[in-house]
Amino acid sequence: MSGYRGRAQRILNAASVKVGDRIKVEDAGRSYEGVLMPRTELGDPNHLVIKLPSGYNLGVKIGTSTKIRLLERGKPPKLSVPKLELKPDPSKPNVTIIGTGGTIASRVDYRTGAVFPAFTPEEIYSAVPELAELANVKVVEACNVFSEHMTPELWVKIGRAIAKEINGGASGVVVAHGTDTMGYTAAALSFMLKGLHRPVVLVGSQRSSDRPSSDAALNLISAVTVAGKSNIAEVCVVMHGSAEDDFCLIHRGTKVRKCHTSRRDTFMSINDIPIGKVSKRDVKLFRDDYKHASSKGKVEVDVKFEPKVALLKVTPGMPSSVIEGMLRAGDKGIVLEGTGLGHVPESLFNGIKRAVAKGVPVVMTSQCLWGRVDMKVYSTGRDLLQLGVIPGEDMLPETAYVKLMWVLAHAKGIEEVSKLMRTNLAGEITPRTRPDVFLKPVFTPNP
Repeated sequence: MSGYRGRAQRILNAASVKVGDRIKVEDAGRSYEGVLMPRTELGDPNHLVIKLPSGYNLGVKIGTSTKIRLLERGKPPKLSVPKLELKPDPSKPNVTIIGTGGTIASRVDYRTGAVFPAFTPEEIYSAVPELAELANVKVVEACNVFSEHMTPELWVKIGRAIAKEINGGASGVVVAHGTDTMGYTAAALSFMLKGLHRPVVLVGSQRSSDRPSSDAALNLISAVTVAGKSNIAEVCVVMHGSAEDDFCLIHRGTKVRKCHTSRRDTFMSINDIPIGKVSKRDVKLFRDDYKHASSKGKVEVDVKFEPKVALLKVTPGMPSSVIEGMLRAGDKGIVLEGTGLGHVPESLFNGIKRAVAKGVPVVMTSQCLWGRVDMKVYSTGRDLLQLGVIPGEDMLPETAYVKLMWVLAHAKGIEEVSKLMRTNLAGEITPRTRPDVFLKPVFTPNP
């Protein structure tokens, strides 16, 4: 009975009902009709799940007065992938989708009830056949993990896959990625890909692609549109711009953050405006200060990263032993997520002194996210500058973390580290603090 047991199994057996049958459930004057769905093995024995005509699943508690009636025999739900054999259209751009796993390529595991990365890149394509109208789509797989399991080694693998496709003639590349650490990967690729002359678009979804409320289709369609039609030669993230299925925003890869656990418009550009938006398969750009695409070039992958970097969120009264523990563990760099304009409690000063004395760079960012680190306003900030702390300007903490990994693998000495961390290399630092971007996910330029 695909996960049903106990009372639920007994009442289903009594009604001669099996998974896939259309049934009617009646109890306490209410009735529901739908298809009996599989149940998770870890679920309780007192509920059943039916799929309503709307497409949503409903859990129904089984009581002593519950009645179940068979309406129509059916078959257990089964995922099938149609074979798509499409001939290339020379009038359309060539876009490669690189699969890495994540919710945009996931489905429900009916054993545990969890969402897991199970689709192949081919399944991504077959799930959104509209992609064929936009481009000649090729699919490859770089890895297949949830984004929380992403590693610097996998960043390199993804980067090499991107370079191979673009150098092989792709008009653009879409990277299907889980949303949780998409910002880290976008930043890593921004520093890693040298000579990038075509669009690289990271895309994901907040809701798995087998759910009626999934944002996967619009996000993928918009991402392929940007990869195939735009002249952006940068790493960017394309995701829902509102809670509705109306448009997506194009965010610079070093300025974007996931800001909500479940909303579809979770991604926002921080301390900057988006590059543009995609609506009805049309790209509208808000700005012109991005790297422009060209038809010729060669992408090279700079794979050098120093993995032993720590990102530390500062809390009141945090002791220096925290930093000292990082030094004992062999960390080569530390990014502080400080308070306000870039402060830490005095209890951390000794640890910072020891780190700097050992040649371990300490970079300051802010927990506030919006705004800029300014360590010359208050005495604590000036004291930290005297200790050798490097201001992180208006970088996101996670971007500064990834950047420090890259810088440490390339710089010779602490002075060069400090110089590179304060230099805008991939759009991670804005030249001035904008007053018009705070908590504004949708930017509308003046007419």
